[in-house]
Amino acid sequence: MENGSSSNGSTAAGCCNGNGSVRGPHVAMLATPGMGHLIPLAELAKRLASRHGATATLITFASTASATQRAFLASLPPAVSSLSLPPVDLSDLPRGAAIETLMSEECARSVPALTSILLDLKRSTGGRLAAFVADLFGADSLDAARAAGVRRRCIFFPTNLHALTLILHLPELDSSVPCEFRDLPEPLRLPGCVPIPGPDILMPLQDKSDPCYRWMVHHGEKYRDAEAILVNSFDAVEPGPAKILRQPADHRPAVYPIGPLIHADGRRDDKDALCLEWLDRQPARSVIFVSFGSGGALPTEQMRELALGLELSGQRFLWVVRSPSDEGAVNDNYYDAESKKDPFTYLPEGFVDRITASGVGLVVPSWAPQTKVLAHAATGGFLTHCGWNSVLESLVYGVPMVAWPLYAEQKQNAVMLSDGVGAALRVPESKGREKIAATVREVMQGEGKGAAVRAKVAELQKAAAEGLRDGGAAAAALAEVVEGWTTTGGQELEED
Repeated sequence: MENGSSSNGSTAAGCCNGNGSVRGPHVAMLATPGMGHLIPLAELAKRLASRHGATATLITFASTASATQRAFLASLPPAVSSLSLPPVDLSDLPRGAAIETLMSEECARSVPALTSILLDLKRSTGGRLAAFVADLFGADSLDAARAAGVRRRCIFFPTNLHALTLILHLPELDSSVPCEFRDLPEPLRLPGCVPIPGPDILMPLQDKSDPCYRWMVHHGEKYRDAEAILVNSFDAVEPGPAKILRQPADHRPAVYPIGPLIHADGRRDDKDALCLEWLDRQPARSVIFVSFGSGGALPTEQMRELALGLELSGQRFLWVVRSPSDEGAVNDNYYDAESKKDPFTYLPEGFVDRITASGVGLVVPSWAPQTKVLAHAATGGFLTHCGWNSVLESLVYGVPMVAWPLYAEQKQNAVMLSDGVGAALRVPESKGREKIAATVREVMQGEGKGAAVRAKVAELQKAAAEGLRDGGAAAAALAEVVEGWTTTGGQELEED
């Protein structure tokens, strides 16, 4: 394609049936920067292919081109092709601009190129381009789909119904809440949702003078241009907003919970060996896995308290360690998850030697095969930043959580998980080693709150699996969306 470069060997035309003709609708899908956005969107594309005979083109941004992303895209099945938008100039943005601002600006400035790509896709797929799906920061790309004559325009929301409810209400809240959200005297109460204390509301909303706040308000308004919003969540984990959003409303698109969509790969390879072979030697449900996601990092002092807290807990642990973020931003690794320096040098003196000698713990730099670790029989807990992909993976594999949120929507997620559905215990704000140790022990072995969390997670694991089966709630929701894409024959390609 003249406006983008293909990232894997498959063509936009996708799968063929036995006589060589292409089957099913084609869907164009835009992933805004971040593997946490790309992976669930790719899982949606794979599900559309395997269950509904669709083909898909994943469209990515030039700013996120990396060896990790290229390898991931190349691993997708032939029904899912990919291409990259051309680079756009963001040099006029101030140094230190928020991630949400960078993603939103890159998307808005890519609308002309995306329009051309979608027109090319209409031609190359022989009129099968039935729908366009953009993820949460791609609302402006709906303009490109409209300009290209793609009638079915949807938002894929990779996080949860609580966050979606907040963003849909944000244009009204922008007018009705005069102060900063962090200064609200009472928790924010939205229809069906767990009350959220002001300081725990989405990070990009915490400073109304920051351009990223205005972008979030803009997205809340722009979502209304979509025909449907597909959400990577399921009813059992947030029943309140699920009940509210299932009801038709004139002021917003239809909402379809279609999750959990997670990337699961059961194959072992050489890079997994260190973690998985260590887990193989541990008793069942005895290890707490500690990871702050691909983009998270802790300040040095919190790293040290966490190390000593894990040691003090007496529990076995597997910890993915990254170099600290003492320059200020806890999301310093968002675009590049590799530690810039040896993270072990920031740990307490003698810590690695002690846990290695005792066999109680394993620390690994930068990365671990997270879904394989969570699926392992030895894993009994997950100390997590509460990124939504990690939360869903934990629930799918039935692993109770210790919540230690860092940025984005993670504090809000932690409130929903701990105060709402009861699938996690939250580490106290002071983050001292004794409190860390006590929280870890409670989730792993406690007979009070910890036992309740373990029971609730087992219940949610069952509900997630049932929803994805044929006839389940999530499967039925996605089938309804696809039916809407295909029942109008060729009409969806006419201009508005």
